[in-house]
Amino acid sequence: MFNHLVKMKEKRKNTNTEEKILAAAKKVFIAKGMAGARMQDIADEMGMNKALLHYYFKTKEQLFEVIFKETIGKFIPKLKALLIADISLEDKIKFFCNEYIQMAQDNPYLPLFILNELNKQPAQFIDKIFSGELPDLNKFTFQLEQEIKAKRIKPISPVQLLMNMMSMCIFPFIAKPMFNAVLGLDELQFRLTMEQRKKDIPKFILDSIKK
Repeated sequence: MFNHLVKMKEKRKNTNTEEKILAAAKKVFIAKGMAGARMQDIADEMGMNKALLHYYFKTKEQLFEVIFKETIGKFIPKLKALLIADISLEDKIKFFCNEYIQMAQDNPYLPLFILNELNKQPAQFIDKIFSGELPDLNKFTFQLEQEIKAKRIKPISPVQLLMNMMSMCIFPFIAKPMFNAVLGLDELQFRLTMEQRKKDIPKFILDSIKK
């Protein structure tokens, strides 16, 4: 009984330590990106010995994999549920843009990582993102067709609409260094700009398709 309690206590301690390491790693990835981050940076952020960090996670890639799965594991189910939800097309567009931008704001290192991985191993990576089950677009497509038939919106394919929504939300994060340099934005200004785009993108899209 005593040994069992000791093991349970040790397991909780390890879990708490791993959670703290993941939180520290996320801060470092946000600040330096996947390529620029080092295990020493994460150890320094944690205030722990690098050797001890390696006891829990062997490489920064292993750490990133855990953070990636956790983040995508929260975002993708929301996306799938939104596409089949019984809400208006207008609300779907608004919620989609808000969730997509918020995900990228909270995890600014992800867009470039995803882009790189898609170029390396597209099929395997897509399978990893969606856990082997792609989003069901049938309901979204039917809803769009009904709006077009009712003459509430102009004819547009679901492919074009979804491409517009995704690209307008995510491209600024991929091209962030260029935007900041050309437009003279600092970190705060970029973040505020993206907050405003949560409203501006749905309005732009809706204004372009409404009759």
